[in-house]
Amino acid sequence: MLFVLMGHDSANAPELRSRFLSEHLDWVVGVMERIRVAGPVMGEQGQPCMSLYIVDSATESEARALIETDPYFCCGVWRELTVRPFVAAAGTWVGGANW
Repeated sequence: MLFVLMGHDSANAPELRSRFLSEHLDWVVGVMERIRVAGPVMGEQGQPCMSLYIVDSATESEARALIETDPYFCCGVWRELTVRPFVAAAGTWVGGANW
């Protein structure tokens, strides 16, 4: 099952993102087989304001547990983590329309 996870940036996220970028990217590589797509969501100023993941997990709690091992979660880049079930219904990444 797919889940979308959104890490909403904390006030000190820019400094923390910079400081923990290498560890975060190493973590991403290590769990790449579970990630369908991931990346920063850019704010009006052209800087990251949120992180977005779509992951494949058996349960919502398993998806959350995976993201909670991300160094960005552990060091406080995000003030909040939102997790919701996701249906990949259409698009070039999902091979067209799934209906």
